Amino acid sequence: MTITEDFQAHFAACPLVAILRGVRPDEVEAIGTALLDAGIRIIEVPLNSPEPYESITRLAGLAGTRALVGAGTVLDTTAVGRVAAAGGQLAVSPSTDPEVIAAAVAAGLVSMPGFFTPSEAFAAIRAGAHALKFFPAEAGSPAVLKAMRAVLPREMPLLAVGGVTPDGMAPWIAAGANGFGLGSALYHAGATPAAVGEAAARFVAGVRPVQG
Repeated sequence: MTITEDFQAHFAACPLVAILRGVRPDEVEAIGTALLDAGIRIIEVPLNSPEPYESITRLAGLAGTRALVGAGTVLDTTAVGRVAAAGGQLAVSPSTDPEVIAAAVAAGLVSMPGFFTPSEAFAAIRAGAHALKFFPAEAGSPAVLKAMRAVLPREMPLLAVGGVTPDGMAPWIAAGANGFGLGSALYHAGATPAAVGEAAARFVAGVRPVQG
């Protein structure tokens, strides 16, 4: 299975990306277990977290083939190489940087850059992005995403990221979002595995009815 097929399979199983900003290596496996048990299948550790590469290595070892694990806040090509070396399979960025996207693709990672305009979205697609995150979603609206979805390739997955809540996903999906990135409403530094698991279960339960 290629990395693209792997991403597609995990995304089809659960179109939610858990964002563990601030997670520490000594707690990441317990948090990861809670997420996997709740049904989350894509997890990112932002690189502005404590010792992020160590967390990625531990989380990737825990997840095995059950989930796609990688990094968020990937801002340069050096970071792409370090994510790959740590065992990550995913490079998520807040911005559209063609060099970072191309480096991620070349390294065999799934590339998921952020965009906020059609120009950024098409630049990311040309650079080889596997999926796009509309970020920050709370600064836009489902109506804005719907207008962009009308001109973007239907096969390109779009995720709304920023300010998403379990009961607020339906309008975004109706507008054309295929999934969501989950930040502080799912995990914040210091959150217990039990709390994270409960939050993840609410998100998974919330997205399933509007999926199908």
